[in-house]
Amino acid sequence: MPAFPPITAPWRSIDASDYQDVPRSVTAMAKEYSVGSTTGPHTHVRGQLIYAVTGSMQVRTAHGLWPLPARRALWVPPGVEHAVLMLGEVSMRTLYLAADAASSLSGECCVLEVSNLLRELILSLAAEPIEYALDGRSGQIAALILTELALAVRIPLHIPWPHDRRLQAVCQAIVKQPGLRRTVDDWGHEVGASGRTLIRLFQAELGLNFHEWVQQVRLADALSRLSMGQSIARIACELGYRSPSAFAAMFRRALGASPHQYLHQTVSNVAVCKT
Repeated sequence: MPAFPPITAPWRSIDASDYQDVPRSVTAMAKEYSVGSTTGPHTHVRGQLIYAVTGSMQVRTAHGLWPLPARRALWVPPGVEHAVLMLGEVSMRTLYLAADAASSLSGECCVLEVSNLLRELILSLAAEPIEYALDGRSGQIAALILTELALAVRIPLHIPWPHDRRLQAVCQAIVKQPGLRRTVDDWGHEVGASGRTLIRLFQAELGLNFHEWVQQVRLADALSRLSMGQSIARIACELGYRSPSAFAAMFRRALGASPHQYLHQTVSNVAVCKT
């Protein structure tokens, strides 16, 4: 495991409420979580950047699911209720941003790519006192974090979630087993609706057709599997693709890089963390 800065110093806290009213534009909290643990639904007065330097997570809001593999963080605007599920052992480093500092970021949840520089800045601020000195190194780190956040690339990793109970049943089953090869008509028979009705509901409630939504789920599952070290061949097989090349083509269309390139980038970043 990488040797991250200690989080047990007396001027640190693992209670999120201690970071909401601090007279600083941006603060950083460090906290460790075991696999399978969850935060439960909650909100914050400040905007939040949810990021893990190790481990992967899944964040749920009323509007959908956001998978967070390595090198990705989720921006959650102030007041948005959310819950975080740890898919592995997670070493989380959370940023809390005051409203004025968050003005350049989206008013909706979105996944951001965490560059090497931004990651190191987050780690550095999380090792400083909660009320760090504004006129020293810590203040400069905080200012640079805000600059980097404004420039961060958005990644399309949102899985929208429906309100219709029949569609919820279908979506929940697909999330549990993304590799199932069932048609929309098959799912319709299972939940007591016609395939045509489900097609209409997918587009009306989720803004995606059935195949597009399933692809988003499979992409999210694939990213989690890649972060756990599973082979591309195994992932392709278990997610129902005809071949590793068919899976790789989907991956490249969605993220602009092949699974091998993504793995190389992730391993390179982890190596930097360990130095």
